[in-house]
Amino acid sequence: MEKAYKLEFRNEQPGSLSVNCCGCSRTEPLHSFGPALKPHYLIHYILNGKGMLKMGGKEYRLEEGYGFLITPDELAFYQADEKEPWTYVWIGFTGTKAAEYMESIGLSVASPVFCSTKSEELYRIVHDMMEHNTFGLTDDLRRNGLLHMFLSVISESAQVSARSDDDRANQYVRKAVEFIQTNYCNPIKVTDVADYACINRSYLYTLFQNSIQMSPQQFLTVYRITKAMELLQVTELSIEGIALSCGYQNPLVFTKAFRQVKGISPSAYRKEIQSGTRRRDREQLKQVEEFLERTGSAL
Repeated sequence: MEKAYKLEFRNEQPGSLSVNCCGCSRTEPLHSFGPALKPHYLIHYILNGKGMLKMGGKEYRLEEGYGFLITPDELAFYQADEKEPWTYVWIGFTGTKAAEYMESIGLSVASPVFCSTKSEELYRIVHDMMEHNTFGLTDDLRRNGLLHMFLSVISESAQVSARSDDDRANQYVRKAVEFIQTNYCNPIKVTDVADYACINRSYLYTLFQNSIQMSPQQFLTVYRITKAMELLQVTELSIEGIALSCGYQNPLVFTKAFRQVKGISPSAYRKEIQSGTRRRDREQLKQVEEFLERTGSAL
C-alpha cells in the first residue's frame, strides 16, 4: 500500500496559477495509478527509487532526479518499480497561465519528462506548502507563491527534451516582443530586451530580422512612435509628457526619432491631425497594432 501524505485545496476563484493539491508518497513495489485522467496539471518529482510512466502513446523509465508532467484530461498510467519503488513529491495546479508556463518550460504531452538536480529544494518547497494547509488568504497566498518557486526551480535546472530550432527561436522573439509591449514606456534598451529573453544581443538581432524583417531597435522605435502617435491624436499631453510616456527621457531625442519614422516633427504631426490632413494615420495605427498582435500570436 502507498504511504502518502497529501493535501487537496478547493479553488473557488482560480487565478493565473493556483494549487489544487500537493503531497509526498513512498510507494510499495508495483504501486500504480491509472490509466486515468486528471482534471488539472500534475507534476511529480522523484526523490529516490524508480518507476515507469505511460502517456501519449509512449513509455518512460524514470529514476531519482527525474520528474514528469501530466496534463489535464490526458490519459496517463504510472507505476513504481518492483525492486526499487519510488518516493516522490507532487503538486497539482490550474490557472489561466498554467498552459503558457508549461509551454515556456518545455513540458507537454509530447515531452513530459524533465531532469533536475535540485531535489532538496523541491522537497522543501512541497513540505513548506503542506505546512501551510489552512483555509484562508495568508496560507493560500503562500501556497501559490511556493508553486511559482517550484516551477522556477524546474525551469532553471530542468533538462527538458530539446525543441526544434524554429520553436525555440519563435519563443525568444515572442518573449522579446511581449517585453517591449509591456515596457516601451520605460527607458529600456535592446540589451534589456536581450537580457530578458536570456540571449545575447547579436542573436536577438538575427532572430528579429528572420522573423519580422526588423532589428530589435527598429521594432522598439516603431512601437514607441506608434504609441506616441496615439497620444498626439487623443490627448492634450505636452510633447515632453508624450516623450516620457513613450520611454524617451529627452524630448529632443524623441523628436528626432519621431521625425525619422514619420518624416515630420511631433508638433507638426499634431497640427495636421487637428486640421484633418492626417486622419488617414488612424487607420495606419490600427494596422500597426494588428501587426503587433499577429506577431505575438503567430510566433
